[in-house]
Amino acid sequence: MSEIKVFTDSTSDLSKEIINEFNITIVPLYVNFGNQVYKDTIDINTDKLYKKVKDTQELPKTSAPSPSNFYNYFKPYVDQGKDIIYIGISSHLSSTIQNAKLASLEFDEVNIEIIDSQNLSTGIGLLVMKAVKLIEQGLNVKEVSKAIKEYIPKVRTGFIIDTLDYLYKGGRCSALQSFIGGMLKIRPLVKVVNGEMILGQKTRGKRTKALDILLKNIYQDKGIIDADYVFITHSKAYNDAIFIKETLEKNIAADNIIITNAGCVISSHCGPNTIGILYIVK
Repeated sequence: MSEIKVFTDSTSDLSKEIINEFNITIVPLYVNFGNQVYKDTIDINTDKLYKKVKDTQELPKTSAPSPSNFYNYFKPYVDQGKDIIYIGISSHLSSTIQNAKLASLEFDEVNIEIIDSQNLSTGIGLLVMKAVKLIEQGLNVKEVSKAIKEYIPKVRTGFIIDTLDYLYKGGRCSALQSFIGGMLKIRPLVKVVNGEMILGQKTRGKRTKALDILLKNIYQDKGIIDADYVFITHSKAYNDAIFIKETLEKNIAADNIIITNAGCVISSHCGPNTIGILYIVK
């Protein structure tokens, strides 16, 4: 049986500790400020990102790895005879999956499975962790791919956005919505449904109300939560992440409740103080 190498992209928002422990390789997306190009999580972090946004009053552009980028990441493992599984950001949000598929066509020596997560952030990370577990159980690359695709519609992803400024600057809401939202302190819940980001319930007033919405969402699934992993992912909202983790530990049964930091691609679209809860249902 061939060995299997797991790849994902930098929007999976997995911690360095998890990446190193499970030998996962990250293919970074790019963050572009004018002519300056940065590899997400490698050349730029969220502190630097937010400082540059503040200084320039503009959001960066984000871009996918090219087919040649993927080719260069895949080739050493192909040369070693390893099969490959790549799980990446939703094809509705990025051309990353398309470019990975193009690169995979250059190899016929091994099996390469390109899986569209139909998700983002640790919604992708949940699937990556499932893939690692299935490989450890001895499944082959085709079996792992089939199982992961069955998990995709079972991933639940919800984020509270603290400010509409980034959604406005990124063209995702109007200037009037941004202005009114700022005046009324409206914090929308963003969900991922069928691979796309949609605006859900909106909260007004204290931030604690928004956090309560996040918690109520997962409590509704309390009896059907997959116990392997629950991720709390945030962008510069560490204290809230600690609060949510401690609350979930008292109220749900999960083997691993893990806090991770959102990378720069996700943060550039959602802004500081964004926080989400991501999990899989049975």
